This record gives sequence, structure tokens and C-alpha cells, in this order.
Amino acid sequence: MKKQIEPHLKKYWDALKEVLDPEFPISVVDLGLIYDIQENRGTIDVTMTYTAVSCACTEWMEADIEKRLLLEPEVKKVNIHVVWDPPWTVEMMTREGIEKMKYWGVSVR
Repeated sequence: MKKQIEPHLKKYWDALKEVLDPEFPISVVDLGLIYDIQENRGTIDVTMTYTAVSCACTEWMEADIEKRLLLEPEVKKVNIHVVWDPPWTVEMMTREGIEKMKYWGVSVR
């Protein structure tokens, strides 16, 4: 799924490409888990989802997202908002994410 990214937020999207899913070495961005990023005076609001409601790794992933964004010098606080609508589907993955899944032998289409 191709998302339009506002230029002043690109650095945060790029930063989250460094945060990997614990089960597959694919970023949360390439998996399509990050729906939106907003910034306001040093506070970053991340809207995201998970591949399943029963995901056992939610706390780790959220901690990794927060930790990575706080490495940016201007970021003072990170708020993570988990949503279930729209529900995650493989169509939300980037082309890079799909290629990495194929590499690991996981069919996504």
C-alpha cells in the first residue's frame, strides 16, 4: 500500500524502518503496521495496528518504536495509538516487505 508521507515527517518513517517485527526481520513500516505519524512540538503520535488482535509482541514492539523515535534529538514524547480499523491486510505491506516475506518463504498473495 503506497502512502503519501509529508516531507517533514519522512525522517520518522525512515527511523521506524529500523524497528523490526520480532517474528520476521521486516520493519513495522514495511509490514504496513504504521498507519500515521504526526508531530507537534516534540511529541510524536504514532497510529498503528497489528497483524492480529492476539499478537503476543505488542509491548515489545511499542517499546521499540518509542525507543527509536526518542533517539531523534527533537523528540521529547511518543504516544502510540493502536487501532483495529481499518484491519491489517497484506495489501498494507510495502513492496519491500512483500519481497522480504517471499525471501523467508512466506506467501503473501
